[in-house]
Amino acid sequence: MQEKTEDRLRKVKSILITLPKPETEKSPYFDLAKKYNLKIDFRSFIHVEGIPARDFRKDKITLSDFTAVVFTSRNAVDHFFRICEEMRYDVPADLKYFCISESTALYLQKYIQYRKRKIFFGKQTAADLAEVLKKHSNDKFLYPCSDMATEDTMNFLQKNGYDFTPAVLFRTVVSDLSDLAEVFYDVIGFFSPSSIQSLFNNFPDYKQNNTRFAAFGLNTSKAISDAGLIVDIAAPSPEAPSMIMAIENYIKKSNK
Repeated sequence: MQEKTEDRLRKVKSILITLPKPETEKSPYFDLAKKYNLKIDFRSFIHVEGIPARDFRKDKITLSDFTAVVFTSRNAVDHFFRICEEMRYDVPADLKYFCISESTALYLQKYIQYRKRKIFFGKQTAADLAEVLKKHSNDKFLYPCSDMATEDTMNFLQKNGYDFTPAVLFRTVVSDLSDLAEVFYDVIGFFSPSSIQSLFNNFPDYKQNNTRFAAFGLNTSKAISDAGLIVDIAAPSPEAPSMIMAIENYIKKSNK
């Protein structure tokens, strides 16, 4: 019988975030560490590898057939332009870009002249783009994605009858975590089911014990529960729309 999360409330001194370390010191994780005198480490449990052009060609997708691209992540942006370069395909100036969020849209500046292109973005989901997509319903959309593409975006495009083609341009790969075998943290923050898979690929006999798990998103929470483990900290929620807020709310209770 699993313990109730309230019975697992213990002081937090160390946290592992299963994401790459932020590139700047302005991350709210560093503010949290300073505020509560915590040790916070970052380690990506998964990483991305590009699909080579020779493998992409096997899917018989002709890039010039598409008038628009749907991007759900920076990885998708990076690997779309990488594959274009490897295929020696000149991206047309009139190609339309539909991005899941403003940050993804702004990331396009790495590859194109932002102000001279047709770029549209939502708040965080494909559904946010519903109105603008309707105005471009005659376009043919390319959907660059990983081998573990999020079903939400694909379901939305399919349900609404858009002419789109998924293009697997990168794959999600389990990282080697063997150096963490004897390292223990009070809290581990997970952001995808793939990270849970990575945990067990690396440590098949893993036992959670007193380590509290923080999960971002319903799919991540479900993956933790399905593995017989306990979600102690869940986000997003009305009280905690971000992982940072969820962890801080927990610390306020545990570190009294």
